[in-house]
Amino acid sequence: MSRAAIVALLQDGLSDKAIARQVHVRCRTVAGVRAELGMPPHKPGPTPSNPDDLFWRRTQPTDDGHLLWTSTSRQLRGGDNKLTVHRIAFRIGNQREPVGNVTTGCGRAKCVHPAHVEDQPMRQQYKAIFGEAA
Repeated sequence: MSRAAIVALLQDGLSDKAIARQVHVRCRTVAGVRAELGMPPHKPGPTPSNPDDLFWRRTQPTDDGHLLWTSTSRQLRGGDNKLTVHRIAFRIGNQREPVGNVTTGCGRAKCVHPAHVEDQPMRQQYKAIFGEAA
């Protein structure tokens, strides 16, 4: 991963350890970038309970424009509810709740990029326009 990815994650408030785990570098590499930017050391706090925050913490961007889900669990807690990561990705990308089942439209396994997920009405619309091949 690039320095730019580390900088972006630092600006999002992630800890050095979380960033190192996500971008596959050593903690001291992240700490060095943090020091270069003049940012204070990360102060541990409670884990965010916001599903959107948890979603972004458990994804890994790829060089070809996809966003891969890195956790083994396909669900996150949203208050008292459990939400699938595809439903969260859809809501982030479309600013509305999905209708029906949400699936990845790009065909890439484990991709949860908000622009790559589709709900049932979207799939039906594509099918009406492009036919069965869509």
